[in-house]
Amino acid sequence: MESQQIQSLIAKETGVRPNQVAQVIALIEDGNTVPFIARYRKEATGSLDEVQIKAIDDRYAYIQNLEQRKIEIIRSIDEQEKLTPELEKEIQGATVLQRVEDLYRPYKQKRRTKAIIAKEKGLQPLADWLYEGGNGDVLKKASEFVSEEVADAEEALQGAQDILAELFADDADIREKIRYMTRKDGIIATSVKKDHDDEKQVFEMYYDYEEAIQKIVPHRILAINRGEKENVLKVSIHPPADRILTLMKRKWITGSGSTVPYLEQAIEDSYKRLIQPSVEREIRNELSEKGETQAIHIFSENLRNLLLQPPMKNKMVLGVDPAYRTGCKLAVIDETGKLLEVAVIYPHAPKNDQTGAKKTMKRLADKYPIEIMAIGNGTASRETEQFVADFISENSSDVSYVIVNEAGASVYSASDIARAEFPDLQVEERSAASIARRLQDPLSELVKIDPKAVGVGQYQHDVSQKKLADQLTFVVETAVNQVGVNVNSASSSLLQYVAGLSKTVAENVIKVRDENGRFTSRVQLKKIPRLGAKTYEQAIGFLRIPEGKNPLDATGIHPESYAVAEKLLEMVGADKKDVGKPETTDKLDGLNTKELAEKLEVGEITLQDILDALKKPFRDPRDEFPQPLLKNDILKMEDLLPGMELQGTVRNVVDFGAFVDIGVKQDGLVHISKLKKGFVKHPLEVVAVGDIVTAWVEKVEKDKGRIALTMLQPKEQI
Repeated sequence: MESQQIQSLIAKETGVRPNQVAQVIALIEDGNTVPFIARYRKEATGSLDEVQIKAIDDRYAYIQNLEQRKIEIIRSIDEQEKLTPELEKEIQGATVLQRVEDLYRPYKQKRRTKAIIAKEKGLQPLADWLYEGGNGDVLKKASEFVSEEVADAEEALQGAQDILAELFADDADIREKIRYMTRKDGIIATSVKKDHDDEKQVFEMYYDYEEAIQKIVPHRILAINRGEKENVLKVSIHPPADRILTLMKRKWITGSGSTVPYLEQAIEDSYKRLIQPSVEREIRNELSEKGETQAIHIFSENLRNLLLQPPMKNKMVLGVDPAYRTGCKLAVIDETGKLLEVAVIYPHAPKNDQTGAKKTMKRLADKYPIEIMAIGNGTASRETEQFVADFISENSSDVSYVIVNEAGASVYSASDIARAEFPDLQVEERSAASIARRLQDPLSELVKIDPKAVGVGQYQHDVSQKKLADQLTFVVETAVNQVGVNVNSASSSLLQYVAGLSKTVAENVIKVRDENGRFTSRVQLKKIPRLGAKTYEQAIGFLRIPEGKNPLDATGIHPESYAVAEKLLEMVGADKKDVGKPETTDKLDGLNTKELAEKLEVGEITLQDILDALKKPFRDPRDEFPQPLLKNDILKMEDLLPGMELQGTVRNVVDFGAFVDIGVKQDGLVHISKLKKGFVKHPLEVVAVGDIVTAWVEKVEKDKGRIALTMLQPKEQI
């Protein structure tokens, strides 16, 4: 395909303009990263965001692979001296790999099939005669091909039909139509295997189940796949076989002679033996990919929202890692994230030392100005919450507490990163420190954990782990670069997600910082080993230096735009040392950006970004999200009654609804139909991980530990 064709195709698929596609491709091929393009090349792309840019990049990579495959296939067919101008044109015009492979199928080197063996026995002429609708006695014609290798006329006919069956199966157009008909009108069916091991009846819904292929939703596809993998379910595709056979017969049977029954047999064999199993595999793969894509999307959106939860800035926090036998680990963390003290208490069984536990808590509360207690939501979380609530009540304290999602904290605690940060602490003590820091700055703490261990999704273990890892890495990179990084306090775990920085360069930044002290200028980073000019260009706008020599180094303004920013400040009579102050902001308000952009010889979009950064130099996009829900009392499952109004935190969003922490041991489920009045295509349209929502209790099943919630106000439920 020509470059303009490629750009038009990608534009159509991604919903942007061809010139935007051209600019993105040019920028990526020039070595620019997605975050850098999204933030500092808005003029070129027309303000495309990271997701749109990545979609263009992914599709371009697919097309490049497709074009390479076309070259290989055309060369292979040409070497066989079977390439015609028409076939080459068809291959070149294909836009999906499946079509290219279908066109190549008749020329592909095959293992020794029945058709190849029949051709070796000299039965091709008989196959041609049948195909052309030859007249006369079929058996008499077939007997002409009896030889040392062909015992009789029946064997000759069977061989000829094998040749025809393969010919029909290799027809690219018919395969495409069959694939379409199977997708459109086929049914996926499941049944339970006799000797299954499904004691808890996890897959009971699918013991005798069928659904239209085109209607089945992604999470059911993945559930079926898991049931099949665990040897509980048998899965099959039921295509509209009669209509497919009618289509095939209409194409290849034009006469009414004596050869018709033999052609019909060859067509039926072609479909049932060669086409149907192949198409079924393709359809199952397509469905699995659909399920995977959705599962990865859900995980990505949940992770993005989790990473962008607002930090609890300038708060001293007591982190609590709950446990029964081994005791609850405590860690006091100051406003900067520094560990001050660790302790352990045993308020629960088997020790039940409530008195000793409260004495330790009182000592820590008296010694440090603790403002919030962060309790992990794992084992013994609710009992620990009860203990903390009682302590706060008894001591008339102004301290609040919050339940923190501790998913992945144990993974972090046992990691090399945690050992390097807290070499003298036990694993559980590190976990308590991580829980506290996760409240203070979720992004900085969560980047230390493999994104897959965060646990906000559905069926994430049933999808391609490479695809999942690639997408989650992209989500983390996007979040880190949207927020920006303080180069003087960031860990190497955080720095390595900055655009352009590798793990090695991130570690080199830390090493230089440890040896020479804090950075006072962005320019100093040019001397970091392995941080070349291109890397500097990509990363530097996302690396912030608060209280540095140049106040602009603390902002999201790229050094390439410093001259424009300084000239702008000079024009309004402001000094860069006063950036962020109300008087400077007042001077920058109400300016005519169009006229100003022309005077400063800069793009209007870029100028607007510079203005925004000068007005709010320390803006954190996370501040726009709701703060965590702080509490000082507790609710038990026994307290819940239908109709009760509660506030809760969304912990996970899945295809069929959202799980909300309402302060009892079990999260409640708001089904998709109860999220809001009217049709909801997907729960993500209404809620996101970290949202604080108002919900009403609908049903409580204490024996099963289930809570059904609704976000429809009582008057909307009528």
